[in-house]
Amino acid sequence: MLNNYILIVFIGFLVGLALIFLLKKFAFKNKLLMPQGVPLIGGIALALAFMIMVKFGFDIISRETAGIIIASLLMLVFGVIDDWRELSIVAKFLVQIIATTILIFFGIRTHIVYIGDLLNIIITFIWVLGIMNALNHLDVMDGLAGEIALITSSALFVISLLNNDIRTAILALALIGPLISFLIYNLPPAKIYMGNSGSHFLGFVLAAIAMTISYAPMERKVALISPLLILGFPIFDTAFLILMRISKKKLPFKKSYDHLALRFLALGHSKRKALLAMFSLCLFFCISGVLVSKVSNFLGVTIIALVVLVSIVVTRKMSKVAIDG
Repeated sequence: MLNNYILIVFIGFLVGLALIFLLKKFAFKNKLLMPQGVPLIGGIALALAFMIMVKFGFDIISRETAGIIIASLLMLVFGVIDDWRELSIVAKFLVQIIATTILIFFGIRTHIVYIGDLLNIIITFIWVLGIMNALNHLDVMDGLAGEIALITSSALFVISLLNNDIRTAILALALIGPLISFLIYNLPPAKIYMGNSGSHFLGFVLAAIAMTISYAPMERKVALISPLLILGFPIFDTAFLILMRISKKKLPFKKSYDHLALRFLALGHSKRKALLAMFSLCLFFCISGVLVSKVSNFLGVTIIALVVLVSIVVTRKMSKVAIDG
């Protein structure tokens, strides 16, 4: 079985490389999707490679998996349009809502016991839209969104294996190989960008995959927090960004340079050291999420308390970093 998993990652890596090469050549030849002279084709390559690997990994595509493919394809198409000619905020949210509705139609939503279908559907919308836009906000530095997606998808793979959920494990693996190939071209200095098509696609797929996993048996309710921790770093980063903007009396969604990653640069770190710092924080969140899914309620609460404490310390320290804009 391990050999099969390695094969999926390796083939996904090769497929990703091939698509990047072809799309990059096409973009340069036709002068398309190159607003800053760097091709915005990473998201297209990631999405197409993921879909190819899903087909490769499954003999029969389940209803839920088909829902992820159809909805994420919609996100990709509109993401490419957004990269070509920027869409309005209203149009972006409308597409995100439609794509999330498709997920729910195909049976992918939260299934929290005791709160009822309506509240679960509302939570699903908040979850998917929140993760999509959180990952989009992370895409402010070469390699950043890609590495966060790679760590997160790896954590989802691990937790799926621990639950003996092979189908979800393969979905996560279908992302890992293409992400590795993308990062080869996207680490500083970036030769390609993922664009809005890539960041929204990745956020959408990661949010969807996370909802296909069963985390919490009745006796360990604390495990319900596991997906919030595994995808907790993009959430924390967005919360930090909003808090910094509000503290400066700016609108939360107005662009500024208050991003956590940019503050590491302001401290004098190189891009690679800033990426390492963000990598370490994300890894901490993901490991905590995996552990919470398996330990007792008491230990789970202890781990959650530690994550909250670390988040507060990081927020207090990084909020003091002077940054322009």
